Amino acid sequence: MKKPYLKIYKEISGFKIFIVDGEFIRDNIDEEFTNFGQHYIFNFIPESEFWIDKEYGEGDEYHYFIDHLLVENRLMKKGVDAHTACQEADKIERRERNKDLFLKKEISSKEKQEELVKKIHKKLLKKYSGKVKIWLVNGRLVRSIFFTDFTEGGHDKVYPFIPENEVWIDDDVSPKERKFILLHELHERNLMAKGWAYSLEDKREIIKSHDEKSNIHKGAHEDSSRIEYLCRKHPDKLEAELRKEVKKG
Repeated sequence: MKKPYLKIYKEISGFKIFIVDGEFIRDNIDEEFTNFGQHYIFNFIPESEFWIDKEYGEGDEYHYFIDHLLVENRLMKKGVDAHTACQEADKIERRERNKDLFLKKEISSKEKQEELVKKIHKKLLKKYSGKVKIWLVNGRLVRSIFFTDFTEGGHDKVYPFIPENEVWIDDDVSPKERKFILLHELHERNLMAKGWAYSLEDKREIIKSHDEKSNIHKGAHEDSSRIEYLCRKHPDKLEAELRKEVKKG
């Protein structure tokens, strides 16, 4: 079995579901691949296959991802746009996650957000923490409690459920990749703190670059993907770039 395939997980409804090496895909094919994917989102995935990244975090989330992929693929094959298909798939995934949360008694409906955040925090990454605290978090609980589409990492400038001055790194990301994700999130947060829009697709908030001479419109996410990809190709630059972003925070 060649890369990025690691193993076949199961077959369902005519699809072969493969566990894949997400790091290899992000380094060599598409840095936007996250936890899973199907052909109508990533055209490099064969039509009859679903790809799911190898898990490193707590708990088995594969069955949630498969539920999502089945709905998303079916709708997009009929011509439904990607955004709408993802929203509908999220509804099904969220329903199944909610069942498990309460059946397993992992949370109660009476818990406050501060208490939930304490359950989600796993480890403070002290080396990269200053004013901005960097937390390794239980990604499964984040997706189940707060936001189904949380992947890889996030920060307080994007997600209202993340406390002020915090960056979260998903424990489902392989230890080898966590620094690349941290670089992306710190760079993005620092740009947004300056007033940059999150993304070029956010038509309401697009602003011009801080470089007045270039007069180029940019988004913080796109610029962070650029620097993440650069360091994936040149990992010797990673630590220095991380130090720069930590100082800016």
